[in-house]
Amino acid sequence: MSSISPIARMALVVGGGPAPGINGVISAVTIEATNRGIDVIGIEDGYKWLVKGDTIKAINRGIEERGGNDAGFHWLHKGHPSHLVRLTRDDVKQAYSRGGSILGTSRTNPSKNPEDMARVIEVLKRLKLDALVSIGGDDTAYSASQVYKSFKESGGYIRVAHVPKTIDNDLPLPGSTPTFGFETARHHGTAVVRNLSEDARTTSRWYIVVSMGRAAGHLALGIGKSAAATLTIIPEEFGLDAETKKPNKVTFKQLCDVILGSIIKREENNKKYGVIVLAEGLIESVKDDLKSILDNTGGKYGTYETDEFGHLRLGEIEFGKLVRDLLTERLVKAKPGKGGAATRLNDIINVKSEPYGLNVTFISSDLGYQLRCADPTPFDAEYTRDLGYSAVKFLLSEAAPQFGAVIGFHQGAMEPMQFEKMIDPRTKRMQTRLVNTMGEGYEVARRYMIRLEARDFNNTEYLERLAATIKKTPEEFRKEFEYLV
Repeated sequence: MSSISPIARMALVVGGGPAPGINGVISAVTIEATNRGIDVIGIEDGYKWLVKGDTIKAINRGIEERGGNDAGFHWLHKGHPSHLVRLTRDDVKQAYSRGGSILGTSRTNPSKNPEDMARVIEVLKRLKLDALVSIGGDDTAYSASQVYKSFKESGGYIRVAHVPKTIDNDLPLPGSTPTFGFETARHHGTAVVRNLSEDARTTSRWYIVVSMGRAAGHLALGIGKSAAATLTIIPEEFGLDAETKKPNKVTFKQLCDVILGSIIKREENNKKYGVIVLAEGLIESVKDDLKSILDNTGGKYGTYETDEFGHLRLGEIEFGKLVRDLLTERLVKAKPGKGGAATRLNDIINVKSEPYGLNVTFISSDLGYQLRCADPTPFDAEYTRDLGYSAVKFLLSEAAPQFGAVIGFHQGAMEPMQFEKMIDPRTKRMQTRLVNTMGEGYEVARRYMIRLEARDFNNTEYLERLAATIKKTPEEFRKEFEYLV
């Protein structure tokens, strides 16, 4: 790509949840831009303040105080009421190795309301920006595409580059290129699960670990596979809906039966411990059952709420605790309570199985927030430097005035991908990159899990031992669990 006329001023904005490496992108963009004589303005806390209208008022006051001269906006500094800050090399040169975001972030969605988007555009025009670098997931990418579109429709243009990030690794980047933050999150998540595995063995417990990953099971599978977890369950393993191409809906009974099969096989082998990793996206797969439970348990397991992008707030739901209690009811004979027994969770979802009488201790744990602001591993520190540099290179190219782009890499080379080709105008999202359950990567993961398999039901002697573990006949065991295989 050959260079065109230089850019005088660009802005940086971060949206969505944190991911290790955000500061690496901010640092690389700022250093490369300033090396080329470009002023860089950081927008604090995503679009949160821009949509409120306070930012434009603060900018105007600042200009008025200088006799109507913007003075290149060099007077913007951290703590300025506009929530804008001029970034320099000194501000960012050490930031690349740190987690979090020196600009903050938010999930504010300016594209939801035309008036909010108009206020964002007003700020960007008042700052006399030539370019914008957006850092975030697919929702933030859509907001960036709408900024580009709004300028174009008004007869002007702003060059826009979006750097994709998510620890979920579910964005459709070229080949098997990960989203930045994923490798670091997997690294730290694996260390946690390995420690829990040793604790489980030492104390004869079962840990239920819920890993972040709203739409795909990459992070859960990566952690479970790397840590040699007893069992990892992801939404994709239940197949995809032919029309929506999203993971099929499942019931809590089916989910719990998969886990119970693993526990029973371990019990038969005199192993009374293990670690189960569940992808957070399973919440979406079982949400029909989930709503019934939440409606009938008085908030014990959280609330059924959505965010500004219409997503179910998965962090508000204690999924691991709920699965733990469902399993406990199935395994352990409940002690009589005072004033009569409380409503059983399994009754709510119409599961009538009697407790198996196994003495199992479960501990639930969520894994995600601990990973999002970790210091980036060398992979993500290097990768984000490449992404930040390439974002500036794209913005200075002949292509940038023609289209806004998501910045990707393929075999070591930058690959800018047009918003129009990456974002579905109907869903306002990128296509989700799901785990390929037909590939060898998933095949290996399954081979090393402990779970019920077809061969277990074909071995008469082994089937008898499994059934005896929960005091059932082979026929009863087959009737209850064979559908899983």
